[in-house]
Amino acid sequence: MTTSERKALSLDFLKPVIELENQILHLSDLIKHNRIIVNKDLDVFHKDLLGLKQDIFSSLAPLQRLHLVRQAERPTTLDYIPYILDNWMELHGDRGGADDPAMVGGIGKLNGQSVVFIGHQRGKDTKDNVTRNFGMPSPGGYRKALRLMKYANNFGFPIITFIDTPGAWAGIEAERLGQGEAIAMNLREMFALKVPIICTVIGEGGSGGALGIGVGDIMLMLEFAVYTVATPEACAAILWKNSQQSPEAAEALKITSSDLKVLGIIDNIVSEPIGGSQANPKLAAEYLKMTLSTELQKLLCLNSDELIKRRYQKFRTMGTFYEYQA
Repeated sequence: MTTSERKALSLDFLKPVIELENQILHLSDLIKHNRIIVNKDLDVFHKDLLGLKQDIFSSLAPLQRLHLVRQAERPTTLDYIPYILDNWMELHGDRGGADDPAMVGGIGKLNGQSVVFIGHQRGKDTKDNVTRNFGMPSPGGYRKALRLMKYANNFGFPIITFIDTPGAWAGIEAERLGQGEAIAMNLREMFALKVPIICTVIGEGGSGGALGIGVGDIMLMLEFAVYTVATPEACAAILWKNSQQSPEAAEALKITSSDLKVLGIIDNIVSEPIGGSQANPKLAAEYLKMTLSTELQKLLCLNSDELIKRRYQKFRTMGTFYEYQA
């Protein structure tokens, strides 16, 4: 395991993995320096490590998944793009004087098909996060996204979005510049676009900040990603005046990919490598590219009227429920 992967395993629920990992590294050093041949014993340890990871990651609680996708090592939009798209180029600006670094977009080819990509962009360290505003777009970011969507619509290019934000920027300046209007405009316009739209939650999908680029024909989620109307911490603080009850809030909010698939909010779950996408970004990108290609081929068979009608009906049916009278 690389240094970055070891850093990724810094959460409390992964301490058993870290301990076994360190034991294997220590044993490997002993073998190397003392020229001892115990390959079979090492194989047993590696199998135990794999089994331990499978057990832990197959039973993560919702809040543990949230902590996992918040790690700095988690791949971002610009980490995935080089693996997924060929001949890609980033495009800048909202043509209104802003170029928000928390929202990125551009053009590229997915298996020979020209597409426009748009995604939230987090930072990798403190300095980068400050520059990217921790992946929280300003109104200019959403207007840049809308400009690129209209560009795609004019030229008949499918749109692929990557959702990864704790929420839209909620500062006073953002409100002054029309944050609510910018997101609302995106929602309205995305329902009317005549090209296929595939949205993927690759990390944390938070509130309206996620929805601002989240209206699509197909909604995908990476296996360990989360998608929520409010963070569990905020929910617990609002309901119980105690953020320490965030585990209960996370359970109640139904933020995981499996819960949202059952509820019909998302269409498909994209598998991740054991340990999450941060353990093997290249493999994670291969899984995602395969799913994107399959779903895009299906959507390309539909005409624009069918796309718009299906997209509208998809969102109209969300949240329906039945009442039974005793």
